[in-house]
Amino acid sequence: MHLFEKTVTSDLVFDGKIITVKKDTAELENGEIVNRELVVHPGGVCVVPINENGEVLMVKQFRYPFKEALVEIPAGKLEIGEDHREAGLRELREETGAVCEKFEYLGVCYPSVAYLTEKIHMYLATGLSFENQDLDEDEFLDVIKIKLEDAVEMVMNNELPDAKTQCAILKAARILGK
Repeated sequence: MHLFEKTVTSDLVFDGKIITVKKDTAELENGEIVNRELVVHPGGVCVVPINENGEVLMVKQFRYPFKEALVEIPAGKLEIGEDHREAGLRELREETGAVCEKFEYLGVCYPSVAYLTEKIHMYLATGLSFENQDLDEDEFLDVIKIKLEDAVEMVMNNELPDAKTQCAILKAARILGK
């Protein structure tokens, strides 16, 4: 079959809280056998919440792999079998305290297609009102507001390096005509 690789073997290397690592062998369409390293992730969801002033509610939090605090849109990991729409609404409220009148699906993003199974579902939230944040015990973040037009410029100027944030901000801006 053209443009297809058949999995021959799959060996578990690591089974953690967030990811599973596998080492597979696959058969290419020409019959060759190759090794594939795979990081299995249950997926995630992210939300572009925009208030009545045209500002995106973003979160700034420390990201351990990069040893720096990054500005991102609210997001979270899906539990296995969890509905991504419900997860997005939950993450929006937990991280920013916001609830929304309109919650529009923007599509899915594959953040790293060569070795990672994660799919991130993206949403646009408008008509915001506010309740209390409900952060996890080990979650520390600041909520900041950035005009949507400024967030687009930040993406274009490489000031928002997070892939899901870049993709969702640009999609939201296009939909809203910004």
